[in-house]
Amino acid sequence: MDTTAFRPFETTLPEDEALPVLRAALQGADDGEIFAERTKSEALVFDDGRLRTASYDAAEGFGLRAVRGEVAGYAHSTTMSISALKRASETARLAVGDGGGTMAPAPQATNQKLYSDIDPISAQGFPVKVDTLREIDAFARALDSRVVQVSATLAASIQEVEILRADGVRVRDVRPMTRVNVSVIVEENGRRENGTAGGGGRVGLDGLIAAEDWQAKAREALRVALVNLEAEPAPAGEMDVVLGPGWPGILLHEAIGHGLEGDFNRKGSSAFAGLMGQRIAAPGVTVLDDGTITDRRGSITVDDEGTPSQKTTLIEDGILVGFMQDRQNARLMGVDPTGNGRRQSFAHAPMPRMTNTYMLGGTAAPEDLVKDIKDGIWAVGFGGGQVDITNGKFVFSCTEAYRVKNGKIGAPVKGATLIGDGATALQKIRGLGNDMALDPGMGNCGKQGQWVPVGVGQPSVLMGGLTVGGSAT
Repeated sequence: MDTTAFRPFETTLPEDEALPVLRAALQGADDGEIFAERTKSEALVFDDGRLRTASYDAAEGFGLRAVRGEVAGYAHSTTMSISALKRASETARLAVGDGGGTMAPAPQATNQKLYSDIDPISAQGFPVKVDTLREIDAFARALDSRVVQVSATLAASIQEVEILRADGVRVRDVRPMTRVNVSVIVEENGRRENGTAGGGGRVGLDGLIAAEDWQAKAREALRVALVNLEAEPAPAGEMDVVLGPGWPGILLHEAIGHGLEGDFNRKGSSAFAGLMGQRIAAPGVTVLDDGTITDRRGSITVDDEGTPSQKTTLIEDGILVGFMQDRQNARLMGVDPTGNGRRQSFAHAPMPRMTNTYMLGGTAAPEDLVKDIKDGIWAVGFGGGQVDITNGKFVFSCTEAYRVKNGKIGAPVKGATLIGDGATALQKIRGLGNDMALDPGMGNCGKQGQWVPVGVGQPSVLMGGLTVGGSAT
């Protein structure tokens, strides 16, 4: 197996030359760093019986940040040179101005290593990847005569980062990422429906191109498509809902997680601002953000400021006990950073972001939660959604859901949307299943134009009185 050894940026940004430039830029600042990055990514899409897309991208660059109080100056360049660094320092320096700040201490060093240094792109040859996609296509089509179209995607990337602080502390990390997705369209009596399954993580491609892995994904995509083929129009109105385990945690991530990020709370724009120590969820509800889970998509050995990743309890037994923090917001709020300072790339400044955000399980059997519903739905899969961070209001569409009456699961429904707000939804939780699960590794999170990989998870959750949008009953 080929692996990648980290290639330090010393050849382009030697420390003896870069440090004086950085120190001059940060004179009088509270914090700051040079963030250097080198990335490679590859994506192959096999669609409608042929290789439709084969893309490869490579990029490198640095960003220099100078922070003083609530203000941050940031400049970046794709030219890895001391002259470019000097120009960037002059720009970032403008945010610091005159006067003296007290430089924040460097992040504590860590010996943890949550994933390997493997380069998943070069570890497998291009023909092997194409052949795997071709096999996925053939296998999915052979599963059922109603399959009319198959799309399979294989993606891999490697990110090398190095963070240099004015005190000379260097932090390095190598971050692999892989994912395989399968989408299936079925047709019967003129009606077409689709299903999708996929996942991956900070691992090599070996496991994902193994037949037992992608065959399971193909079967799951077909199962969802066939369920939707039988789906009836969704009901509408206020009703009880049971959310399935794993991926439905995306609702938790969007409707609640963003509201627990430090910057929104420091600025008072979150629906949870000012509620630290108060009950914001039903008893028994505990929510964590944990970037330390080995090989997970949302995990990071260190964040993009060099702070080691942590497991942070956000809600404990219904009480708000913590926020996710980067260095700047933590300092301004008088708390410790939690390893949640993340950025999309060297061209972006860091901000508080989630890693793997999940709700702990309870003691109820999932089937008992469903039996508790008199008239409602059981929502197993979710697609896209929209959330307003300031009030937590959300709208999420279900990709797989079933009607439940008098505790019995009925026909699948199509077109169901869940409507509510995070703060109220947390209070309406009536039961937690013993089946807590993490998602299969396919999440991306957007915030202020930046995208980063994340993970979600939860047990089956019984929520009372959510608004379900669909067709009239």
